[in-house]
Amino acid sequence: MAKPRPRLKPLETDAETATPAPSAEADAALLALLAKGLRLQSADGHWRVSGNTLPHRVLLREAGGTWNRLDQCWDFTGEDPTGKLAAALEAAPTPATGHNSGETEAPRPHYHGHRGRVRERVMKAGVEPLADYELLELLLFYSIERIDTKPMAKALLERFGTLGDVFAAEPAQLREFEIDQRTLVHFKAMREVGRRLAERKVKDMPVLTNWQQLIDYCHAALAHEKTEQFRILFLDRKNVLIADEVQQRGTIDHTPVYPREVVKRALALNAAALILVHNHPTWPFRSRSITPHHLETQELLGLS
Repeated sequence: MAKPRPRLKPLETDAETATPAPSAEADAALLALLAKGLRLQSADGHWRVSGNTLPHRVLLREAGGTWNRLDQCWDFTGEDPTGKLAAALEAAPTPATGHNSGETEAPRPHYHGHRGRVRERVMKAGVEPLADYELLELLLFYSIERIDTKPMAKALLERFGTLGDVFAAEPAQLREFEIDQRTLVHFKAMREVGRRLAERKVKDMPVLTNWQQLIDYCHAALAHEKTEQFRILFLDRKNVLIADEVQQRGTIDHTPVYPREVVKRALALNAAALILVHNHPTWPFRSRSITPHHLETQELLGLS
């Protein structure tokens, strides 16, 4: 008895398997977003809305969007938000000003959009090509809002000379530039960041084999101080840096030093050697008459 032949499924045509073309409604929705300055990108069930999002931030949030701080866009997941956003934009009230309202829109300042352009430039090319005033201007973005910070950055560098001197300036010196407390804290933090980055290059390694890096670190720590400091670098038997401490702070041309306190601290840290560092803010060269006294004290206690 012959077996029944299996029934074959009809072949699916290309027209049936192809991805359906975007409808006229979808095109109209995309055009509505573009008309408002919004750009929509999609990939793997994820949508991003970028462009002129600030005037529509409430609408975007209510539509289910989440602000992406790093990429400066609104993220959507799940269903395609295009139609929902277009409908919400259409239902939103029209601003009072416009071509037919009889009122003219207030002129935008010349620096409108400048911060976004600077950030975009940094993301593409990095910060290395920036001049000092541009780098300072960029830092001021995050402590001073809604004003052009370029004139202030240039004025600060003209007054103090270098970025390091700007960050080390005293509050009284910065008062003439109307620097607020938030910016002052920002400057202090930036200076400390620089010192710690320099410290990483000499910490936990023999400092005598990295002498230039040690000099660079001391320069970062002391070069912009306005008063004299006496710092001590404590080393172990392998000349590895154990600690760096400020032993005394003084005036613009004097700081007291107490050998007893120096040695007491060295013994507490089990240090085998010391490097004494001292700055002179107002004088490039000074006498080292204190050094023999320290050396004599250290030799008696077995410190080098």
